Amino acid sequence: MNSISNRYKRFFSNEKRIDAIIIMNTGSQDPNFYYFTGFRSSLFENNILLVKKNKAYLFTYALEYQDAVRQKFPGIEVVKFGNDGEARSLLSKEIKGKAVGINGEFLPLNYCKRISKTYKPKRIIDISESLTDARMIKDKGEIENIRKAAKVTKAAHRLIQKNFKAGITEAELARKFDEISRNLGSEGPSFDTIVCFGKNAALPHHSPDNTKLKKGDIILIDAGAKINRYCSDVTRSFIFGKKNTEDYRKKKEMYDTVKEAHDLALKAIKEGKSLSSIHMIAANHINKKHKGIYNGKFIHSLGHSLGIEVHDGPGFSPAYGNIKAKAGMVITDEPGIYIKGFGGIRIEDDVLITKKGAEIL
Repeated sequence: MNSISNRYKRFFSNEKRIDAIIIMNTGSQDPNFYYFTGFRSSLFENNILLVKKNKAYLFTYALEYQDAVRQKFPGIEVVKFGNDGEARSLLSKEIKGKAVGINGEFLPLNYCKRISKTYKPKRIIDISESLTDARMIKDKGEIENIRKAAKVTKAAHRLIQKNFKAGITEAELARKFDEISRNLGSEGPSFDTIVCFGKNAALPHHSPDNTKLKKGDIILIDAGAKINRYCSDVTRSFIFGKKNTEDYRKKKEMYDTVKEAHDLALKAIKEGKSLSSIHMIAANHINKKHKGIYNGKFIHSLGHSLGIEVHDGPGFSPAYGNIKAKAGMVITDEPGIYIKGFGGIRIEDDVLITKKGAEIL
């Protein structure tokens, strides 16, 4: 059976409240549409995907019908919306009087009302949390896509160092990184590439600007690639020139502390351990190191889930104390230290949780 068809059975084995799922695209595509179809070509705007335990129906328009037929697989039927109302009649037949789940985090209220009025389900249930839970456990194909994307990004991080020259701007280096990444096979960045020089590195989500690189600056690059729509997210920090100075020593001490926190968290990852406890291992190390000089300087969670979206669900964070690590999760390990007016260091890898512990992809 197609691996995507297997997702239908796996989802319904855990979600007992509903008879079917409606994934309804708007002017943009619900990420769960790709998760349940794997269709890469075309936008499928305002299309409806009806997913049941053993079968799915894609209701589409003439504009994209042939594209859908070309990409379909056993377990999914493509139905064309036409003027005769046949498709709407079939959709109504499958939904009327049934409990249907929708992604309430994506679908606007007016779309939900349209489903209720037109197709008359017994009830509509927001299953967005169940969808997130399902996507957190990656299958072999998903893991391989993320692995390839991470490989591209790590290679780009190595190659970009040839462009570290005094006077280059953050924006120029970001464009160069994206060019290198595409040449290595990326479909595009998984988010806008972050490049920070000097004190800008103290801003975790700084947008690259015309700040020029100077000797002694920290260079922080946070970037990702996409392979078959699956994302990577890798951060590297560098110290540009001027070694053997007091300023360099302070920055190297920050770097070493972050790297230690990164490695301690990685070593601690095990099935059954709470995601929040992994965060605390890294945070406590940073807060206590060097007599507490970095206490409170780690200002975000240790990591987030990764997949079709770059933030694909819960991660290593105090907010997820009740969620346990499970094999198949892919979560970033990205501790950092940020000192206003001085700079910041962040080191990030994409980590697969396995039965044996953790693996950097």
